[in-house]
Parts: sequence; C-alpha cells; structure tokens
Amino acid sequence: MALKSVLDAIGNTPAVWLDRLTEAADVQGRIVAKLDYLNPGFSKKDRAALGILRAAQAEGALSPGQTVVELTSGNMGTGLAIVCGVLGYPFVAVMSRGNSLERARMMEALGAEVVLVDQAPGARVGEVSGADLALVEEAAQQITRARGAFRADQFHHPGNARSHEEGTGPELWQGSEGTLTAFVDFAGSGGTFAGTMRGLQALAPGIRGYILEPEGAAVLAGEEVTQPAHPIQGGGYAMAELAALAGVTPSGYVTVSGRVARDTARTLARREGIFGGFSAGANVAAALELLRGPERGGVIGVVICDSGLKYLSTDLWG
Repeated sequence: MALKSVLDAIGNTPAVWLDRLTEAADVQGRIVAKLDYLNPGFSKKDRAALGILRAAQAEGALSPGQTVVELTSGNMGTGLAIVCGVLGYPFVAVMSRGNSLERARMMEALGAEVVLVDQAPGARVGEVSGADLALVEEAAQQITRARGAFRADQFHHPGNARSHEEGTGPELWQGSEGTLTAFVDFAGSGGTFAGTMRGLQALAPGIRGYILEPEGAAVLAGEEVTQPAHPIQGGGYAMAELAALAGVTPSGYVTVSGRVARDTARTLARREGIFGGFSAGANVAAALELLRGPERGGVIGVVICDSGLKYLSTDLWG
C-alpha cells in the first residue's frame, strides 16, 4: 500500500549486522547498525525534524504558513526542508561555510532558503568548530527575530530526543533481536544519544551508553580542548553542556580521530556496502574500540547517521 506522503517513510530503517567488519578487525562481539542514511533526506535528522514540527503543531507554537528557521550542518536542514515542504511551511537553513557544499545544494533543491555563514578567523573548510557554530547561531537568531519565525532549535527542543526515544531505541532493540548490550553515538545536539538511551533502557534497563567525541575536543568527557577543528561534520563542537543530555548518565566516553573515522567509513563501504559519512565511520570505529575493551564479547548498536553522497567534495573519498 502506498504511503500518504514521504513523511511516512521516515524511521523504521533497516538494521544490519556488521559481522564482516568485526571479523576482519578480529574483535569479540557484534555490531548492529541502524541504516538511518536510508531516510528520505539521507540522514537520522529526518526523525528529529518531523518530531519537532509535529510537537510544535500540537502545542500551537507553529502557526499556519509561519517561516521555520534552524541552524544546521546540513542534515537537520535537509530533514526540515522535506518536512516543511510537505506540511507547507517556508524554511530557512542557516549553515557554516565549513560544511560540505552538497548539503547546501540538496537543501536548496528541496525548497529551502540557505544562508551560509562565514567561518571564524583561521578556520578551514571541512572542519567546523564550536566557534563556527556560534556564528551560525547568532545569524539564526537574527533571522528568526527579523521574520517572526519559529525556531526549530534542535539543541533544546524535546521533540528531537523524543523522536529517537520512540523510534531509534525500540527499533535498534528489535533489530538486535533483544541482544543489545550497549549503544555508542557521536555527540552533536545530544538528542540521538539521550533519546535512544531512554528508549533502550525502557526495554532493557541494564543497557550501557557511551558518548563519542572527536579526539582533542572531548569536553563532555571533561578533557581539555586541544583540537577544536576536525573533519567529523555534524557534531563534536566542544560544547561543555548539551541540554538534551540532562537526566541521562553515560556509562563512559570514547574518542576517535578524524583519520580513524575516515578510514573506518571507507572500510565500511568496501566490506559491508554501507556508504556512510564521517560520523558513521566514527560510530563504527568507537564500537570496535569498545569491543576491544569494556564491551568485549557484547553487542553494540550504532547509527549510520548520513550518506557518503554528502561528502563527495571532501577528502572522505579522495
């Protein structure tokens, strides 16, 4: 039976065992990957976009025809462009010029107005730091005020984490056939980690959760920032506090370098046929590290956050 709209295609993505990769890495345990790059906007952020706008509609916070504004690394903006287009809201995506150009082009193709913000002095294209994000946030606030817009605010709106609590968590548990022992996720807004852990622990209270950060920018783990810029787009902004993580206590923290994330994404593509982005490589690399250490012999869940197609202009595939 055909779906009523593409919004009904968001979520319920396949889960796949990465047994070829774990066997090649010679680790004890298994990894189950949620293929959220198969969402309509090619990323996990489709879930958050739909969750935030549905909640805003229900609460009366979003008026018919009102403009929606949000800062984005490209994935949230793509999700919002799709949801806003179907539901009939103009959308303005505010993004750093440090993110890959493919993302801006995709959002524009989906009907979004894209505002690109210059990076902080000394920054490099392809490496978006917390300082870059602060400039994007400032621009998003100005546009929201000027246009009387609704700010989707993925870093604070509870609809973000709730979408993963109701979707990603239970789906991962089902995909692992009830064998999951841990979950690890790269920290951006924190919504995926917090929501997924709530959803998983409602089904199996003993499941452990690990927050992943870039090497040199692990502030959530309490480390000093020595390398704020890195190629893992969509997170790792060295923000010491993430509202979404309130009330969620991680079992531990993991760091991954940009090089390891890149190499693992390439291996994931070659061995498993999964064409993910930088953060997908980082998540899988972190899961492998955990299977060599505290989660030896366990079953770890990861999310393939977005598609490698969004990085063709970067050195991920160069």
